[in-house]
Amino acid sequence: MQATWIMTANAGRARIFSESDPAQPLQEVEDMVNPAAHLRTAETETDRLGPTAATNSSHNIGGQGTPGYSHTANAGAPNKTYQPAVTPEEHAAEKFAKDISKFLMQAHQEGRFKQLILSASPQFLGTLRANLDQHILSAITQEFNKDYTNSNAQQLREQLHAQQAKSE
Repeated sequence: MQATWIMTANAGRARIFSESDPAQPLQEVEDMVNPAAHLRTAETETDRLGPTAATNSSHNIGGQGTPGYSHTANAGAPNKTYQPAVTPEEHAAEKFAKDISKFLMQAHQEGRFKQLILSASPQFLGTLRANLDQHILSAITQEFNKDYTNSNAQQLREQLHAQQAKSE
């Protein structure tokens, strides 16, 4: 019988447990930590203006060119390097979700698990779901909108059974 993996995650940590027999204790497979989630704001942000800042450059919005006209007006975007605003925390969470997805995909291809039970914090669940491969999404049998990363294996099992009972 192939194992079922149980993963609980938030933007800073993901813990993965294996369950091959419901009568046996859960075995921790992996404990992934997002180092960027533990950095201070001063280490992730800068007050320096980037290339898309609205400075007094004729190459950016608000430049000194002809009033009411930007040289990139016909392009449909402020300039070629424009990117939507993403906070450093959102960027770090997305990068971590991609790392988790890569790990799960490799483990699934190696046949280390057949099914996945996913429990993640509300803030991180959407980001994680958006970055998981289709093969991993199809392996998810249950999904819970809760963060149990600080629970031990026995507490995790009890909390997931309680959540499952509520949803039935």
